[in-house]
Amino acid sequence: MEAPTVGSMVLASLLLKLGSYGFLRFTIPLFPLASLYYSPLVYSLAVVSVIYASLVTIRQIDLKRIIAYSSVAHMNLIVLGLFSYTQQGIDGAIYLMIGHGVVSTALFFCVGVLYDRHHTRLLQYYGGLAQVMPIYAVFLFFFTLANMGFPGTSNFIGELLILVGIFEKNTTIMALAGTGIILSAIYSIWLYNRIIFGSLKLQYFTVQSVQNFADITRMEIYILLALTIQMFILGLHSNIITELTKIPVSLILLGVC
Repeated sequence: MEAPTVGSMVLASLLLKLGSYGFLRFTIPLFPLASLYYSPLVYSLAVVSVIYASLVTIRQIDLKRIIAYSSVAHMNLIVLGLFSYTQQGIDGAIYLMIGHGVVSTALFFCVGVLYDRHHTRLLQYYGGLAQVMPIYAVFLFFFTLANMGFPGTSNFIGELLILVGIFEKNTTIMALAGTGIILSAIYSIWLYNRIIFGSLKLQYFTVQSVQNFADITRMEIYILLALTIQMFILGLHSNIITELTKIPVSLILLGVC
C-alpha cells in the first residue's frame, strides 16, 4: 500500500508470483511425498485465506488495500490449484498467475491515476467519476469484470480450471473456494459502483479541484489499452498458455503420482 504506483505494479505482476513459482518449481517436484502428506493442511489454510481475505476486502476504505487484499484471495486460489495434483488444477494455477498479473497491474495503475490527480486513496472521497472521466470508467469496468472472474477475461479461465481440478480431489474444498469467487463479485461491483456512479463529492473538494477532474491522458490510454488487449487475448484464446504448460505439468504429475 505504501509503495508508489510503479512499485505496486511490479509487486503485483511479478514478485507476488514468486511464492507460487517456488511451490511449482521446487516444493512439489523435489518433495512430492511431503507435498502430498501436507496437502490437507495446505487446503485448509488456503480456503480460510480465500474467504477471510475476501471478507476483509469488503471492509476496506483504501483503494490500494482493496486491490491488495483481493490479490491475497486470488493467490490462495492459485495455491489450491497447485496442490490439487491434477492437470486442470495446475494449468489453471499457472494461467491465473499470468492473468492476475495483468489485471492487478492494471487496477493498481487505475488507482495511481486517481491518486496523481487528487492525492487521496480513501474511497469516501470519490464518486460520480463517470460524469467527468468516461474513458477511465470504461477501462476500470473491464478490469473490474476481470477481477471478479467474468467469462471472456483472463481470470475466468484460470479460476474455472482451478475449481475443476479441485473438484476431482475434494468437493467440499471446491465449494468453499467457490464462495471466494462470489465474494470477489461483491467487492468488485461495490467498489466500481462507489467510484464511478452517484454524484460528485463536491463537499470534499473545492470548486477548483472539481474543475480539475481530468480524464486519462493519451499515454495512460495507451498503457491501459495494452493491458486490456492482453486481458482479452488470454480470456478468449486459452490455448496460448495451456498448450505450453501441458507437457511440463504432465511431467511434474508423473513425478508426484
